[in-house]
Formats: sequence, C-alpha cells, structure tokens
Amino acid sequence: MQTDKIFYSLFQTFPSIFFAIIGDTTVNVNAYQFVSIELKETAFRIDGVFIPTSETTNQPLYFVEVQFQLDSTFYRRFFAEIFIYLRQNESVNFWRAVVIYPQRSLDPDDRLAYQLLLDSSQVQRIYLDELDSAENSLQVAIVKLIIEREETAVDKGRELILQARQQLADEVTTKQIVELIETILLYKFTRLSREELAEMLGIDDEFKKTRMYQSIKEDGLEEGRQEGRQEGRQEGRQEGRQEGRQEAKLEAIPRLLALGLSVGQVAVALDLTVAQVQQAAQNQSG
Repeated sequence: MQTDKIFYSLFQTFPSIFFAIIGDTTVNVNAYQFVSIELKETAFRIDGVFIPTSETTNQPLYFVEVQFQLDSTFYRRFFAEIFIYLRQNESVNFWRAVVIYPQRSLDPDDRLAYQLLLDSSQVQRIYLDELDSAENSLQVAIVKLIIEREETAVDKGRELILQARQQLADEVTTKQIVELIETILLYKFTRLSREELAEMLGIDDEFKKTRMYQSIKEDGLEEGRQEGRQEGRQEGRQEGRQEGRQEAKLEAIPRLLALGLSVGQVAVALDLTVAQVQQAAQNQSG
C-alpha cells in the first residue's frame, strides 16, 4: 500500500482526522493548512506540515511523518529536517512533531541522541494498532482501516460507510468519507477492480453518487451503447448489458473466494444465489 499518499489525502481532505489521532479535539482545524515543503539548499523534503494561518501559543506548527517501514536512522533524518526548517523560518517559535507508525515494532532503536525530545510533549509517537477506538470515533476508525486485516477489511469498510451515513448530516461530507474508504480499500486490494469493490461494499442510491460509481456507470453505459449498435435493437442493448454484468460477476467469483471470502459472503456481495457461486467455483476448478 502507498500509505503516505493515503494519509496525506486524508489530512488534506479532513484535517480534523489528524487532530483526532493525536487526541486534541480543541483545535480550530480551519486555522491550519496541510502542505508539503521543500527545504531550500538541502536534499530534504518534509512531506507533511500543518501550518497555522496565524501563529499563537495555542496553535503550534505540526511536523507530520508517516513511517510504515523500519528505518534505523529515521530520527536522525527527521529531526535534521525539523531543525533545518526552523533555521530557515525564524518566525516559527511553537512547534510539535508527530510520527505515525502502524505498530510499535517499527519504532527504531536509534533514539538515544533524541531521547529528551522523544520523552517530552514536543514529540508524539502514534501507533495505529494501539489507538483507542472506545469512543466510537469515525475518524480514528477510518485511519485504523489502513492496517485492518484483509480478511475483515471489506466488512469493516461497509460498517464505516453505514456509520458515516448515520452520524453525518451533511451529504457532501458523507460522500467524501465514502470515497476515502473506497480509496483505502483499493490500495489494500490491488487485485480487485473498482466494480468488484463496489459490489462488495453494497452499492445503494447514496453510494451511486460518488465519483467512483459514476465512472463505473459511464463505462457500463458505453459498453451497452456499443453492444446496442451492434445488435441494432433496444432489446439487444438490454440483453447485452445484462449478460455482460452477469459474466463479470461470475468471473469475479474465483478472485473473491481466493481472498478468503466465504461462498455466502460472495453471494451477498454479487447479488447471486449460493448455488450460482458454487457452480461457478466448480467450473473454475474443473
């Protein structure tokens, strides 16, 4: 998974997710912008910085690093980037640093030189698998979807979509949340097409308003028009589209079963009968 891109997309679309992760719900998220910064005259680039529009003691600048691979010298690079930035931006007086790990085992041992900083409130290390979701925070749950096991990720994504619809009154925000969940799952299941994922998540009228589904729908309509022109009749267009959708579902069955889904789960996801799924699986194995 390209986790950096996912996190930066999350933070740019919903800055409040970052502050939910670090446990600070008092921040005015509208007073920040999330940017990537190239440090002048160095080979360093800071991928994520929350910059306050007006710096005060209550609104520090946040350096953010997502670290999903073990890097034994990570802290030497990270703090070097921070202090070069502070040297080049003398107006910055208040800052915090946040490192996001999937689990504690990726936190490198080479930290003695920075132990005082790491033990202070200046630096916060987040381990996603240890985040407390007891408060049923939708934002934290979406972030934890990134490290969810493949066996349960789709079910969890479906739960989060339902939770978003129940908790969020704003249609635009709900749509953005749904698309973020889709993006995370597409990165996680690279073998699935967008249409297969849409089927597994259970598309309804609200889901069909997303950019992803509109793209799927337009592709399907174009295929239907081409088939209709070849047949030359309205009946041909309808029949061709129906047959094409059915064939696509049947072709998707082996891949979904290979991902660990049960026959019943595949049947529900693709709107088929259990017998149809079993027959398709038998034909494939034969």
